[in-house]
Amino acid sequence: MAVKDRDRFSTATRIRLIGEQTAARVYRSQTKRQARRSRLTGRAALLALVVCSLIVALAYPMRQYVSQRAEIADLQREQEEARRRVEQLRDMKARWQDDAYAEQEIRRRLHYVMPGETGYIVIDPGRAASSRTDRGAADRPWYSNVWDGVDKADAAPR
Repeated sequence: MAVKDRDRFSTATRIRLIGEQTAARVYRSQTKRQARRSRLTGRAALLALVVCSLIVALAYPMRQYVSQRAEIADLQREQEEARRRVEQLRDMKARWQDDAYAEQEIRRRLHYVMPGETGYIVIDPGRAASSRTDRGAADRPWYSNVWDGVDKADAAPR
């Protein structure tokens, strides 16, 4: 018995027993984990299915929401541009109500002169070299446009 008791309390025996107990615990925990994994995998699959169905259910309304927000932003920008244009037109209308401004624009655009004044048109030497057809209708005085129209009407083949 003395050998048995001594063997029972030896360090090597104790370490061997601890190792065997640890191995048994690890084996038991691995088998429990495997059993849990199968249940957890089903839960995970169900959770994934629920999440995917929520994503699919919310995808179309979210796309609609985003597109409508973009459309609203475009309409607000257009509205702001329209407001600015209306304000410009109101300013222009107010300016044209002033007789001095109207007279100034008539003189500038139509080359009118007051009775007793002499009207002059200064021709740029660089531009004089270009032909009359190269000039746009907006760059020329109105009477030149009318006269060119008459010339073109006469020259048209019948």
